[in-house]
Parts: sequence; structure tokens; C-alpha cells
Amino acid sequence: MAEIRITQTKSTIGCKPNQVQTVRSLGLKRIGHVVVQEDRPEILGMVHTVRHLVTVEEVK
Repeated sequence: MAEIRITQTKSTIGCKPNQVQTVRSLGLKRIGHVVVQEDRPEILGMVHTVRHLVTVEEVK
């Protein structure tokens, strides 16, 4: 299965509580932190919720 690299680019300060929890659920802890997740519908939905806080790249 394909994988995606998710990088937190902005702070969660001032964001809605559900967005803060979504960033934590993705495994991100601070600005610049990078995690690799599987390309599943659940993960893509979470990324869509916080798309203004993260960047996404496909891992080859």
C-alpha cells in the first residue's frame, strides 16, 4: 500500500479543539515534525480536516 509523508507546518495555537486532536491523532507533535502514514481513507480524511496546518507528500 502507498504511504504519505505528513509534515506539520503551522502551530495549532488558536485552532478548534477537534483540529488539535486530529493533528495529535496523526502523530504530529510540533512544527517541523514529520510522520509517515499509510494512504488510507481515514488518514486522508484527517489530513483534509487540518490541510491548512500540514503539507503532504507521497513516499516512493
